[in-house]
Amino acid sequence: GVMKHYDRIWYRRSFTVPSRWNGQRIMLNFGAVDWESEVFVNGKSVGVHRGGYDSFRYDITPYLSGQGPQELVVRVFDPTENGGQPRGKQATQGIEIVYTPSTGIWQTVWLEPVSSTSIDSLRITPDSTNSSLKLRVNTTRFSKGVSVAVGVKAAGKTVRSMIGQANAEMTIPMPNARLWSPEDPFLYDLSISLIQDKKTVDRVSSYFGMRTISVGTVDGVPRILLNNKFVFALGALDQGFWPDGLYTAPTDEALKYALDQQKALGFNMIRKHVKVEPDRWYYWADKLGFMVWQDTPTAQSYGGVDADAQQYSAELTRMVQTHSNSPSIVMWVVYNEKCGQDVINRTIPTPDLTSLVKGLDPSRLVNEASGYDWYGSGDIADSHTYPAPRAVPGQPHQAIVSGEYGATKYPLAGHLWGQNNVVEVTTEGEYLRRYENYARLLSVLKAQGGLSGAVYTQITDVETELNGIMTYDRAAFKTDPKRLRKLNRDAINKEIRFEEVLPSSRDKGQAWKSTTTAPPSSWSRSYFDDASWSDAVGPFASEGTPEITIGTSWTSSDIWLRKRFTLGALNARDLKSLVFSLYHDEDCEIYINGVLAASIKGYSTYTVAPINEAGRRALIPNAVNTIAVHCHQTGGGQGIDVGIFKQIVE
Repeated sequence: GVMKHYDRIWYRRSFTVPSRWNGQRIMLNFGAVDWESEVFVNGKSVGVHRGGYDSFRYDITPYLSGQGPQELVVRVFDPTENGGQPRGKQATQGIEIVYTPSTGIWQTVWLEPVSSTSIDSLRITPDSTNSSLKLRVNTTRFSKGVSVAVGVKAAGKTVRSMIGQANAEMTIPMPNARLWSPEDPFLYDLSISLIQDKKTVDRVSSYFGMRTISVGTVDGVPRILLNNKFVFALGALDQGFWPDGLYTAPTDEALKYALDQQKALGFNMIRKHVKVEPDRWYYWADKLGFMVWQDTPTAQSYGGVDADAQQYSAELTRMVQTHSNSPSIVMWVVYNEKCGQDVINRTIPTPDLTSLVKGLDPSRLVNEASGYDWYGSGDIADSHTYPAPRAVPGQPHQAIVSGEYGATKYPLAGHLWGQNNVVEVTTEGEYLRRYENYARLLSVLKAQGGLSGAVYTQITDVETELNGIMTYDRAAFKTDPKRLRKLNRDAINKEIRFEEVLPSSRDKGQAWKSTTTAPPSSWSRSYFDDASWSDAVGPFASEGTPEITIGTSWTSSDIWLRKRFTLGALNARDLKSLVFSLYHDEDCEIYINGVLAASIKGYSTYTVAPINEAGRRALIPNAVNTIAVHCHQTGGGQGIDVGIFKQIVE
């Protein structure tokens, strides 16, 4: 690019139409232009398009002049945050979670010749439940006597052939079809010929995957079902920014590489975050096998001019219509974190937009709002909780997902994009420990909270936001990807249930001894006399600290807690399965009978944390034990709550 921001830019070039295209209509295609464009051919305006994420094309045949060079000029206007249009995370200024904008042509531009009657678009809808494929072939103009010849191939072998009418839906039987899934992303090849007066006037090739996506009840819990089976969906937030091209990847190989790495991490899902990608990205997602949760690019993203409701609705509609043939897309997401939602609600209520999308595409799930500001419409209850995931229920018919969690900010030297980076952890070990705790918690929430899917924030760093699993340049992982893959696959395939050994105060306040005055060094020992400490009830927190109740107010920088509890008849296997149930804001140390059993930095909403080997050895079955906790706070909200659970893996 030009490395500068301009609201208005112009492009100019010449082109020559090959002589072999004579007698055909010449189509000029644009993959995407951000945001408003006007196209001129030989000085005449061909058309104006508004929308930064959808493709468009013009028949420029009437504007061509002779056989020689032709002039093409494109005018672009992109107000970014000074306009109300969908723009995703693009902004010229603002907070850490918005990034450098792209203006103008950011996807491929190409010419093609077509006949006067040609194939304009396809609508492909697989229905594995009814063993059929619904197909509609739309043409550029309606003509009598036009038919469509369709061939379906599997691994190069024709398995179905059919003749049907153009501009009408046809149903192709697909008995005993091989179903598409992340574990087996099988794609059928599709060939379509347009026949007029017994001659083939146009021909296209495509593909499809046989799969269904739905919400159904499994053991009394609403679940996301792929091909009528519950498959836990786990993936990363993928924002699609690149250090050298912003919205534009350097090559098609780079697009594939980015998805290959997510597959290697064991993910089966991607949340494509407030951006619509080029068609090739969806091709690779289809082929490699990802369930894609497709966001609508947000308007009024964390600031800027009020959202334009009609433009938002129009671009949402075009997104669904443009990408409805991709088997990888299983969910449309209408809003993210309330961006523009309040303003749009004044003229188009959220349930109306949800109904619009469901009407356009009843074959997929619709998520009315990822994060918050729910209205009870759609198929999904989607919450954002940081740093630990949660399962927050919505309406009884909705499946529960954690649309964002994690976001551990860890810098990797030699791979930083800019200065003034926000850093949360400084060691690989701490980064991995947090990831492991969250992954383990997903298995618990799936088993006991009804969670159907979760999205880790995020797959790569983006500019100064350093919470990626990979660096912004995609050159390095923050930790061993094989270890992350094992954690991710366990979260997808295993369930964890807990039995309380020492209850936390999350559901019911528990009694503790507490002090905010620094005690003697022996304070964690079993024999320490805590009679002078206050009797208190957990949790211990300050007003306004998220996702924790207040049993006892705690506002000082430090707090020390102790309690005695009786451990039952646990065998060696039981002792090995014990973990801490923990809310900590910020750093904490936990002792068992005077032995340091865990030392945890930073903060987290309710999660699970391992008891180290020394801590397990210190536990005494069939006897009274002492747990002692110290929590230190430096700023912001604060809270501490601890319990011990037996972890049962299924």
